Amino acid sequence: MSRLLPCLLLCASAISHAQQPAPPPDATPDTSPLPDLRQLALDVDLNQRAAEAARKDYTYRVHVLDEQLDKNGGIKKASTIDSESLTIDGVRIDRTTAKDGHPLTPDEQKKESDRIDKEVTKAKERRAKLEDKGKETDTRGDEIISAARILELGTFSNPRRILLNGRPTIVADYAGDPHAKTHNASESAIRDLVGTVWFDEQDRTLVQGEGHFLNDFKLGGGFVLNIHKGFSFSFQTIKVNDEVWLPKAIDGRGEARILLLDHVDGHLHIDTSDYRKFRSTSKIVGESDPLGPDDQPLPTSPTPSKPQP
Repeated sequence: MSRLLPCLLLCASAISHAQQPAPPPDATPDTSPLPDLRQLALDVDLNQRAAEAARKDYTYRVHVLDEQLDKNGGIKKASTIDSESLTIDGVRIDRTTAKDGHPLTPDEQKKESDRIDKEVTKAKERRAKLEDKGKETDTRGDEIISAARILELGTFSNPRRILLNGRPTIVADYAGDPHAKTHNASESAIRDLVGTVWFDEQDRTLVQGEGHFLNDFKLGGGFVLNIHKGFSFSFQTIKVNDEVWLPKAIDGRGEARILLLDHVDGHLHIDTSDYRKFRSTSKIVGESDPLGPDDQPLPTSPTPSKPQP
C-alpha cells in the first residue's frame, strides 16, 4: 500500500460526503457571513503547503486492513499491515513493521530497508526532475496541483457552516467539469471526481472529505495506477499538539490497483495512532507530553532519592 495511499490522498486533497455529527443542543448558530469559496480554497492551498514543515517532525503508526470481498459482499480474505510513517531525508515513507499481526523476520526487515532506500532515492529523483521544470512537488516527488488549477477543473458549491468536533467548519460540495481541458492524468482524475470537502474555518485547512470516481482512471496505461469507475474514498484528519493536522482515518471501497502490486478489491481501511513529535536534539515526544516555550519537551522532575539507612 506504499504508493496507493499517496494516490488516494492526492484525490482526497482535491474533493470529497459523509454524515456529520449534529451540533450540541446548546450550541449557538453562527450567522456570520460565509467566506468566499474561491478565496477559501486559495487560503487552504497556501496553508496546506506551509504545514508540510510541521508534519515532517512527526511520526505515527499506520494500521491497514485490506478486506477482499466476494460477489455477494462477503469477506473472502482479510489481511493487515502495520507500519511507522516518518520522514527520511525529506521523503515521507511508511516503514512496514508487521504483517497479519506478526513482526517482520530479520530477512523481511532487510528487504524492507532496501525497499525504503530505493523509494527515497526514486522520490528525490522525481522531485529533482519536476523542480527543474519549475513544477512544485510534495515530499514524495509527486506534482502538486494548485487550488487555482483545481478550481479550473471543477466547481465548489453549496457552502454551509457546521460544528465538527467543536470547531466551526465550512462544508462545500465539489463537482468536476467533464469538459475541462487537462494537462496530465492526475488532472483527469480530479476532473472526474464528485463529493464534499470540510475546511476548518480558523486554520483554513482541509480536514475531512469523501468522494468517488465517475469514470475509470488509468495512469501509465494501467500499469502504474488503475482505478475503476465508482471507486469511493473518505478521509479524516486530527489536530495534534494544537499545531498540525495529521491523518486519522482513510477508507477506500471498490477496485483499484497500483503498480500491479497493491490491489484493492473490496474495502481498504487505514487508521493512524500514536502521534509523536521527533526532534533531532531531543527525544520522541508523545502527543500528551508537555512542551515548553521553545517547543522542546519539559524536563521531568528528578525522582527523590531514598534516604540511606
